[in-house]
Amino acid sequence: MNLFSRHKNTVVLATVLLAQFLALAVQVKRQTADGPVRLIRMIAVNTLAPFERLFIYSGESIRGVWANYIDLRHVRSENLRMKAESERMLLDRAREQEDARQARRIQALLGFKEQWIDTTVAAQVIGTSGSETSRVLYLDKGTKDGIRADMPVITPDGVVGKVLTVYGETSQVLLINDPTSGLGATLVNSRLQGIVKGTATGELQLNYIMGDEPVQPGEALVTSGGDRVFPKGLPIGKVVTVSMGRNLFLNIGLKPAADLNRLEEVLVITQQKTRAPDVTGLGPIRAADILAQHLPGVPQTAVQTTPGAAPQQPSAAGGQSSPASVQGLAQNSSTSKPQTARPAANTGTTTVPKPLVPKPVTPKQPAPNAGGTKPKPAAVTGTNPQ
Repeated sequence: MNLFSRHKNTVVLATVLLAQFLALAVQVKRQTADGPVRLIRMIAVNTLAPFERLFIYSGESIRGVWANYIDLRHVRSENLRMKAESERMLLDRAREQEDARQARRIQALLGFKEQWIDTTVAAQVIGTSGSETSRVLYLDKGTKDGIRADMPVITPDGVVGKVLTVYGETSQVLLINDPTSGLGATLVNSRLQGIVKGTATGELQLNYIMGDEPVQPGEALVTSGGDRVFPKGLPIGKVVTVSMGRNLFLNIGLKPAADLNRLEEVLVITQQKTRAPDVTGLGPIRAADILAQHLPGVPQTAVQTTPGAAPQQPSAAGGQSSPASVQGLAQNSSTSKPQTARPAANTGTTTVPKPLVPKPVTPKQPAPNAGGTKPKPAAVTGTNPQ
């Protein structure tokens, strides 16, 4: 209070001068590119702008540091997740490549040949049938362009139909949604096969699928190749509705892959070729080699024989055995019977074949020889004759 009382005059003078300055600043205007601006506004903007910039910069820096810190907390877990995903994809790719190689080996083993499109002719749609009961297109290409009857007609989206009648410069195409059409089809997921036909209203249906089969809406449909017209694997459409019909078959409604009501250009497949799968670098393709990779090995038993001597097989009469093969000896060794000793007629020695099973055997009495002596019976052993 003493300070204010001592500098009272100075404070009053400064206040008066500030009031006059503000009054002049409010009244005075300066010309700018955007028009006249009051001086007080320019002073306020120039005075407060540095502080505002500092405040905004500080706030953005704090937010950036905080956001980066939060992101860095999740970077490690994200990297681990991406690494695990990459490893899983590599394993899946290796497994798919191995399955593809095995499938190609089996195809080569069975002599399976694939059909593929070799030549196509582009044609323009120049007309349609004027009847609702007939779904027919007219093309601007005919026999002069290599078009023949029963050639398939497609678009990049899917199957359209087949050539019905051919003229010199035009041809007639029967669409797949015509009641008189039909083509073999296969469900992609369940691999069930049926016949795709059209209805009187122009809808598409899949017929001859049993009622207990698991068919779900949204399942894709491709050509089976069994009709010998369309190559295998061309898209036909997708399942839209599934319901129980007559004769234990399902009523399956389809949405065609190609827009059959707005066709302008189509492709006619004029030539198809067959080829065997490429087995270069696939390894063995023999059935024995394929089975050897999945079945355990069986060791082979080797039978040894004495060099220079043929194996002896006991004869049925009990005399000296005859030569036999190693295989026959191995087969008959388990069923052969032991034989008794039989002395020679005119010598003092006795030839004794050895039995397989040790069993005491009483030898027969030999005939008297010239010396009047009797030979002793030979001892019986349990060794196998070599």
